[in-house]
Amino acid sequence: MSYSTADSFPPVTLDDVRGAQKMLAGVARVTPMEGSRHLSGLVGAPVHLKCENLQRTGSFKLRGAYVRIAGLLPEERAAGVVAASAGNHAQGVALASSLLGVHSTVFMPVGAPLPKVAATREYGAEVRLHGQVVDDSLAAAKEYAAETGAVFIHPFDHPDIIAGQGTVGLEILEQCPEVRTIVVGIGGGGLAAGIAVVVKTLRPEVKVVGVQAAGAAAYPLSLAAGRPVSVENPATMADGIKVGRPGDVPFKIVEQYVDEVRTVSEDELSSALLLCLERAKMVVEPAGASPVAALLSRPETFEGPVVALLSGGNVDPLLMQRILRHGMAAAGRYLAVRLRLTDRPGALATLLGVLSVVDANVLDVSHVRTDPRLGLTEAEVELHLETKGPEHCAEVGAALRRAGYKVIG
Repeated sequence: MSYSTADSFPPVTLDDVRGAQKMLAGVARVTPMEGSRHLSGLVGAPVHLKCENLQRTGSFKLRGAYVRIAGLLPEERAAGVVAASAGNHAQGVALASSLLGVHSTVFMPVGAPLPKVAATREYGAEVRLHGQVVDDSLAAAKEYAAETGAVFIHPFDHPDIIAGQGTVGLEILEQCPEVRTIVVGIGGGGLAAGIAVVVKTLRPEVKVVGVQAAGAAAYPLSLAAGRPVSVENPATMADGIKVGRPGDVPFKIVEQYVDEVRTVSEDELSSALLLCLERAKMVVEPAGASPVAALLSRPETFEGPVVALLSGGNVDPLLMQRILRHGMAAAGRYLAVRLRLTDRPGALATLLGVLSVVDANVLDVSHVRTDPRLGLTEAEVELHLETKGPEHCAEVGAALRRAGYKVIG
């Protein structure tokens, strides 16, 4: 069965979500919930982390994909399914299809991280690389569906998808019945919508707070307009919530049931990912860390106990390296400085001696002598330093100035 507009879809109810939970028994894991002493201290109330990053395929996406594909008619299953994704949805569709004996084709951008492409293939999907961005892959997937009759599996804009994702909400209420606030990242809105249906039906006093990356925040604009509004050229490291327009179906539910949607910066996302790794020992992708970023941003505004949903852990190792460095810089634990000094024997050793006195750990040194911008007796040095926080960064800068160095970047 297919639908063309949000009004064509039947409403998603608690019974739908409970039915999805039964369908997912033995398929999706009941993921654990872990307490966070650090975040609890900041908020002033218990904070728990719902670890969907430990779900099969590394994210919550398996839940909705399995429910959607399991609900297809026999003739639809025979035609196969098709999806477009750069990561989590691709893997969810691939595994769900394999478990149900349905052929799946997944279109991914040419530049999709190799680990995600490999995982999608290993879960059983036929992967086709097309286009430079997900929108290109999406167009190709829809064209493929029209040509072959394969059923297009949307990542968030379908009631079966929302019902499947809503099973996370049932688990949260079962694992933490005393919860007062649930914080969840929002991209297209399927996960937040599903959780909100459950929570507002069973526990209407519990707040549901959505979180978007500031560079891809379509929901605040859409909620103000009363309809889905597109954001041109969404930009964020959190590709799991990098969605330019809310889904028609989840938007109606989010509008009705989600209490608030907040935004977080790239620095806050980096700091949150670093905290998850260091304090919670959790590998979390930027989108999955967005609720933690919101807690770090304004901890005093959340009523506890709080459950923050770590929605996924599929992060490319190279991106993780860059993000961690960014997060360390945002936290004042990584400092890059560029300065000029007289090009003479011992000058670099003298500079390193200044840094040693203030206990700054040198990670990398770039020493340039031949550059048209430099004088005949000048050299330019770029240093990457490990520091202990913002105050230590300021101390390092002051020590360099006292020693007569002019920091130029």
